Amino acid sequence: MKTGFIGLGSMAQAILEGFIKGGALEGRQVYASGGSYERLEKNCRRFGCNPCRTNEEVIDNSDIVIIALKAHMVEEVMKPLAKALKGKIVVSIAAGYTFDTYRDILGTEVHYICTIPNTPVSVGEGVTVCEDRHSLDGQEYDIFYRLFSSIGVVTPVETHLVGAAGTVAGCGPAFASMFLEALGDAGVKYGLPRRTAYELAAQMLCGTGKLYMEKRQHPGEMKDAVCSPGGTTIRGVAALERAGLRDAVISAVDEIEGGNV
Repeated sequence: MKTGFIGLGSMAQAILEGFIKGGALEGRQVYASGGSYERLEKNCRRFGCNPCRTNEEVIDNSDIVIIALKAHMVEEVMKPLAKALKGKIVVSIAAGYTFDTYRDILGTEVHYICTIPNTPVSVGEGVTVCEDRHSLDGQEYDIFYRLFSSIGVVTPVETHLVGAAGTVAGCGPAFASMFLEALGDAGVKYGLPRRTAYELAAQMLCGTGKLYMEKRQHPGEMKDAVCSPGGTTIRGVAALERAGLRDAVISAVDEIEGGNV
């Protein structure tokens, strides 16, 4: 189906890259607007998609419309477009917007769903958190689900949990990148070339995540499986506990969620 992006910033480009790499869409099926037209043309050339001078042009040419605007722009930009969006599948990736806030902007006749994707969607290994309350009909939801499943896991949650889920999945890549960098630094300290250290750490993170997704073991069990009695790994685990790894991670989420209250 033809897909439109209103806004083509970093997150929208990550999604679009994932769609194209995964074969869910071809560039020629995609229409986009937003920002300076010169920058838009440059980004569209990268993906082989169609730059549009107006948001109306995007909507007219699309079956699915993805709202990828900065949060403070959504109401001003989208409210005048509500009538044009009737009959389209509308997907929002704007942070902080839920079904209720969009109802005031788009009214009751537009079919929409609110999501929070994360950056690994660009390589088909992302998470798209979506509000379980939406106005898509069964066929529309199936189209949305199949499209976004092509770039990772789609996880519906209740409205009051969207913020926490978005923090874990959306901010988590930053936390994981810090751990990757730190583990790489430790490898460099003991003589590994930096590129090798980063590759080892990155593949370890990929593999551990995949192991959990396939076996659904409790993370504690996965940790225990690596820790032989009196062995090296358990000494490292004890050092992380002394340094407050768990508390630091939970405190990071507290800091974000506290700011969202």
